[in-house]
Amino acid sequence: MPTMRITKAAVDAIQPTEKDQLYWDNRLPGFGCKVTPKGSKIFIYQYRLGGRGSPARRFTIGKHGALTADQAKREAEMLALKVAQGSDPQRVKAETARATVDLAFKSYVDKFAAECLLAEWPATHRYVHALLLKYAVPVLGNKPLNDITRKDINAVLAPVKTKAATAANLFGVIRRLLRWAVEQEDLERSPIEGVKGPKPPPSRDRVLDDAELQLVWKASDALGYPFGPLIRLLILTGARREEIAALEWAEIDRETCVWVLPPSRSKNGVAARQPLSSLAVAELDILAERHGTANSWPKSGLVFSTTGNTSVSGYSRAKNRLDKAIDALTEKQDAVPLAPWRVHDLRRTLATGLQRLGVRFEVTEAVLNHVSGSKSGVAGIYQRHDWAQEKAAALDAWAAHVAALLTDADKTNVIQLSKGKKA
Repeated sequence: MPTMRITKAAVDAIQPTEKDQLYWDNRLPGFGCKVTPKGSKIFIYQYRLGGRGSPARRFTIGKHGALTADQAKREAEMLALKVAQGSDPQRVKAETARATVDLAFKSYVDKFAAECLLAEWPATHRYVHALLLKYAVPVLGNKPLNDITRKDINAVLAPVKTKAATAANLFGVIRRLLRWAVEQEDLERSPIEGVKGPKPPPSRDRVLDDAELQLVWKASDALGYPFGPLIRLLILTGARREEIAALEWAEIDRETCVWVLPPSRSKNGVAARQPLSSLAVAELDILAERHGTANSWPKSGLVFSTTGNTSVSGYSRAKNRLDKAIDALTEKQDAVPLAPWRVHDLRRTLATGLQRLGVRFEVTEAVLNHVSGSKSGVAGIYQRHDWAQEKAAALDAWAAHVAALLTDADKTNVIQLSKGKKA
């Protein structure tokens, strides 16, 4: 094979032939230029690992024009030094390419979601995947996994440091992603080690915001009877799940729009007279029609029952169906999936909502039938006001707030779907 001093002028002068031609530099062993029949001129470096008898390997440095001959030669000198130190340029190049593409954080998130989250966290995988896409990907982008530092992790967590639940969930899913990368041998050591995680959120503090409450209400349409209207009555009354699930027609009066919860069914053993908002009455009117009493409410029997003799059960299955309906809505709207929540959170949401609406604390306590704070001790002995009017006004204000979250079509759906019809 021809040898020459590879310079710009020499390379420019080479003319292509019918076959690939190799020209080697006569001063730097292994440094050469390949000329293709189409006239492409490519600088290469050829080397052997392990001595003269080992197979030759060829490394592409770059095209003439993109690199000058002098630049290509300097790169070849660096490669020769690495080979002398036992490094394989081809392997390093392959690892670098993999880190740039396969191990880039943004693409690795999708791989992690499909191969790990879906299997390990089936109930919340869409939510935590969305957390990564919303908070981590914008910060880390295509940064290779092995280039991520503790500082990077802290930068991802910074925007949510005041949101205890979100911060805890985000930290947890990042930690799992990096540990999974170690398990897959895509990462030698997790950079999250040594990073102090956020404090866990206070227990039982989940409150749905207006957008989340709207999603739950709209998704309840998909449940039908009994759980669709049951969920909506929980939203409107703030009652405990079992109190609504075992609701009897004899406890509610259409004329006065009052629900009398007997002490035998109250968690604290205290009877409660609870006003019913117009929206709650509308739901019960629809349920009464289902029971064959279009113009009045039945005098006895269970409001929610599939057997006629016992109250409904199967809450977990119903909650799973509700969550799937919510996921379908968020996916259709291309919105962030709803964070994990429990049915009891609806009670806390009403209490928080009443406070936002300016309702007195004592009235909120009365609506929830709490025997604490303003109703305990000496105050409980001498304070006999039942807050009936105030409770009615508070629940009407809450119902109006909920109704304002819904479109006219949504409000129609509540009625029509409860009847088993389409709006």
